[in-house]
Amino acid sequence: QVQLGESGGRLVQAGGSLRLSCTASGCTSSTYHMGWFRQAPGKEREFVAVISASGSTYYADSVKGRFTISRDGAKNTVYLLMNSLKPEDTAVYYCNADSTYSGSRLGRADYWGQGTQVTVSS
Repeated sequence: QVQLGESGGRLVQAGGSLRLSCTASGCTSSTYHMGWFRQAPGKEREFVAVISASGSTYYADSVKGRFTISRDGAKNTVYLLMNSLKPEDTAVYYCNADSTYSGSRLGRADYWGQGTQVTVSS
């Protein structure tokens, strides 16, 4: 049974930085494609970033140049480094894992974490 657990979310001021972590158990995360999505109050969940099993990355336009997704296979963990945070980045951030790139990238992944709250104050 694959389980994902996010951590690292907190209250931060605009312009600040945060690093979110997503640790996988019950699998070897490096064999999965993994992504980050976010959902703000009253809005639909939206794609943020994805990293393929081979390490290729892709970002939403809204975070490109500010966020970086990476993975540490030894720790079975995927990270989302968020710089230059804006109030509009406030959301619950979820990680996912899927055996297909499209599943992770398009939000149709088999596995999801419980989410971690990021709040950016102005």
